[in-house]
Amino acid sequence: MVNLETTYMGIKLKNPIIVGSSGLTNSVENIMEIEKNGAAAVVLKSLFEEQISHSASSTLMQNEFGNYYPEAEDYVRHYTREADVERYLELVSKAKSSVGIPVLASVNCVSDSEWIEFAKKIETAGADGLELNVFVLPSDLRKKGSENESVYFDIVKSIKKTVKMPVALKISYYFSALASMINSLSWSGIDGLVMFNRFYSPDFDIESMEVKPSYIFSNPSDLSLSLRWVAMLSDHIKCDIAASTGVHDGRALIKQLLAGAKAVQIASVLYKKGFKEIGSMLETLENWMERKNFTKIEQFNGKLSLKNSENPAAYERVQFMKHFSGIE
Repeated sequence: MVNLETTYMGIKLKNPIIVGSSGLTNSVENIMEIEKNGAAAVVLKSLFEEQISHSASSTLMQNEFGNYYPEAEDYVRHYTREADVERYLELVSKAKSSVGIPVLASVNCVSDSEWIEFAKKIETAGADGLELNVFVLPSDLRKKGSENESVYFDIVKSIKKTVKMPVALKISYYFSALASMINSLSWSGIDGLVMFNRFYSPDFDIESMEVKPSYIFSNPSDLSLSLRWVAMLSDHIKCDIAASTGVHDGRALIKQLLAGAKAVQIASVLYKKGFKEIGSMLETLENWMERKNFTKIEQFNGKLSLKNSENPAAYERVQFMKHFSGIE
């Protein structure tokens, strides 16, 4: 028998699969089904900073940041007007009393504001940890990169002063010096990094001439971006990594573990195939470990990271090379 246990953010998990923040994690009933189908932990649907500030229903649609998150439009249309902070805290509390797996709360934030006091309420409600989904699009021509980056550190600093529970930061790859930024964040006191968050990209309807979101769900091909950076940085940073976006089957799960991720977050595949896909992914992992004579994840975790690679150039080189692509 193989042992699928892992540790992420200092939290012991029975396996590496975490169901990420999405509409799927917005009810106790769904969370119970998620546990039943084998997931090791769940991240609740994000509560937006604007909602915590009691103004989401009137400002989120006007907020320039609202358009960049995959949950934002769904949240505004179906959730904001009916939900409030107390209801979110109730979800945390009820989820914790209904399942045995770790329950992580999530806040989608863009500033270091008074909402940080809400984090203490989340902790009191029983959450096992907090995931901060932070994305500041570097689109302001007046701001330097360092100004955008400072927002992340300000948020972490304020949160770590407020709570004792583990804190993870879910980030994008929009940094001029991504490796340096991730390394610095890992030393900021956070317990985990989720690489990377997924946000809406704009598309155009050429008939109605309106802007609309595109590619709501991730695709298996999206795996390559996070796989590269997880493999390059997993051995060099201070905190744990959870790989996110593009993990659609057991093979992708195995790849991220080989790269050095301690866990993976999934959501899009569950929208497409249902919660039973969790069990299928775990079965693939178990069968692979048995074939390779691994009895526990730590025996191969990070085995193909940059540090352990016999061919580091495969990660460092970004040009389209015949040697690796097999295409003229």
